[in-house]
Amino acid sequence: MENRAVLMYLEISCFVVCLSGWVLVCSTMPTEYWNYSTGDGAILSTASFYSNLWRDCVSDSTGVSDCKEFTSMLALELYIHACRALIIISIIFGFSGCTLALIGMKCTKVGGSDTIKARVTFSAGLNYLISGFCAMIAYCWYGNKLRSEFVDPNFMYDKYEFGAALFVGWGGSSLLIIAGFAFCYLASKEGLHSRYDGESDVHCRPIFRDAIFSCVTLGLPNLLHLLPCRSKLQHKPISSASSTSLSLREGSEDRRIRAKKTFSRMPSDSYV
Repeated sequence: MENRAVLMYLEISCFVVCLSGWVLVCSTMPTEYWNYSTGDGAILSTASFYSNLWRDCVSDSTGVSDCKEFTSMLALELYIHACRALIIISIIFGFSGCTLALIGMKCTKVGGSDTIKARVTFSAGLNYLISGFCAMIAYCWYGNKLRSEFVDPNFMYDKYEFGAALFVGWGGSSLLIIAGFAFCYLASKEGLHSRYDGESDVHCRPIFRDAIFSCVTLGLPNLLHLLPCRSKLQHKPISSASSTSLSLREGSEDRRIRAKKTFSRMPSDSYV
């Protein structure tokens, strides 16, 4: 019972961590500050430029900002399209992981037996892992592009630095990956225990049924040859058909012996 409660609390903790990471990843989609440039290299410029995967923005010294969508989709570079696709895939897998986790956790009443719930929880962990890795690849790819342009002396255009969305995304994807691994580990351990318990119940149920039948019909001493099979299932379980036939055969032999003894004790009357 204590082990089950510990697993339940660990699953709830992992779910909260994964949900927090997924929310952080989702929050980076509308955020404009994926990169920013203060325009220090420009002469007499007080404007700052920043952008994300969808638009470019500019802000002046008075705080007035203006954003403009990318004019052409085909004119964008490859890494922009790849980062868009990876972030969308990450959000989709994160949402499916949340749904599966709610079904597979022990604190919920849906999902079926413990073995089925463990499999559903393992699937949720895999979804979280895929979500975290997709988001991490997108943020690392985007950040590496900014870094390579910033340190390149031959790059003559505006150089941008890391925005707040990249750091938030790295933190959220890390939470998804860590908690996804924890979900998979807990589900695998729980699945092994559930499978062992299920096999124990399947093998021991006919043994106890045959033992009770033998105890009622033949007496307590005949129960001893069935009890060793209960300990850790090391011996081959006795099938119900063979044990039943053995019990009936022993019962018939005992009745035959008692009948002979009763006949031998009957008085023999001699008539002259």
